[in-house]
Amino acid sequence: MIEIFGPAELPRAQASGRFIAGVLQQMRERADVGTNLLEIDEWTGQLIAEAGAVSSYVDYAPSFGRGPFGHFICTSVNDAVLHGRPYDYALQDGDLLTLDLAASLDGIVADSAISFVVGEAVREKDVRMIEITQRALDAGIAAALPGARVGDISSAIGAVLRGAGYPVNTEFGGHGVGSTMHQDPHIANAGTPGRGYTLRPGLLLAIEPWIMADTDRLITDADGWTLRSSTGARTAHSEHTIAVTEDGPLVLTSPAS
Repeated sequence: MIEIFGPAELPRAQASGRFIAGVLQQMRERADVGTNLLEIDEWTGQLIAEAGAVSSYVDYAPSFGRGPFGHFICTSVNDAVLHGRPYDYALQDGDLLTLDLAASLDGIVADSAISFVVGEAVREKDVRMIEITQRALDAGIAAALPGARVGDISSAIGAVLRGAGYPVNTEFGGHGVGSTMHQDPHIANAGTPGRGYTLRPGLLLAIEPWIMADTDRLITDADGWTLRSSTGARTAHSEHTIAVTEDGPLVLTSPAS
């Protein structure tokens, strides 16, 4: 399914995006050495309830997961990169944490992810990985112009990731959003320009470059959800929801939006 929203619906999409960005910012500020992943999940659930929003994760049960996700936010630590299911773990100094959140506010879903290092034991390689995913995200967003193709976004992302020397997995990537979280089109993190679905004003897209330091192969954790690097290498993930407009891409999940 692909939904196209009219200009009158854009303010609702912007409000949803601001909400997601705000929750992620609060969780980043609270995530410190000793913070438990289950605390982050609980706090996120409280903010969703207070806003009158609806979690996109709690009851989510796609074919690639084992049963309903059962939590409000994805918390991926170190070698975990996607769909990190919160569990009883206290964050340690130097952990590389990715928070990925999607929820619906007033009927429109926004989806965003941030990666950052917890505490003071910062590794230069981790900082570089995070910066590369952010650069790739910026490049993908810049390519999301009306009349462009999905392949243009994928190509722009892949050029940055591969240009920096990182392997790229194309199994999981960006996607359309709207009244539901995962919609067409799929946006792989590498691709061929000029191919795929033609972007139209009113299309909402979640664009999400992610990388693993030395592999493109994923393994699924025993929880049936968390995806980890097959080598145990550390990972990073950056994501924004955007709206394609006549004037170009509009980032909905920026903290400043």
